[in-house]
Amino acid sequence: MDKISPEKRSANMRAIRSKDTKPEMAVRRLAHGMGYRYRLHAKLLPGKPDLVFASRGKVIFVHGCFWHQHPKAECKDARPPGSNLAYWGPKLARNQQRDLSAQAALKKLGWSVCIVWECETQKTNALKRRLKRFLE
Repeated sequence: MDKISPEKRSANMRAIRSKDTKPEMAVRRLAHGMGYRYRLHAKLLPGKPDLVFASRGKVIFVHGCFWHQHPKAECKDARPPGSNLAYWGPKLARNQQRDLSAQAALKKLGWSVCIVWECETQKTNALKRRLKRFLE
């Protein structure tokens, strides 16, 4: 059972953005601070990656743990919702399938793909090392 009214829940969900989210902004600031330059949300690439490093042939997706169902068991944000499973189950499964399709299409086009999960943006030093390894 949901703890808030359906109207309030609907308003909360409408307020969630798909671009310029806090996790995405954290990755963008970190990459820019490391000296990397990128394009945002390339519409011509499959899945519209969040960060595109065209000269390096690399892209980064910043995934919200809930919306893309982070498979890591320790991630508390990836828990499936407790109510309206008939709606959320297929919706979240479609998101995951769309992610896999976009990644496969990008790899087929010769791009290297990195997924950064929302919960990973909390550990700045580890994320910085990971981005450096991926982008070098």
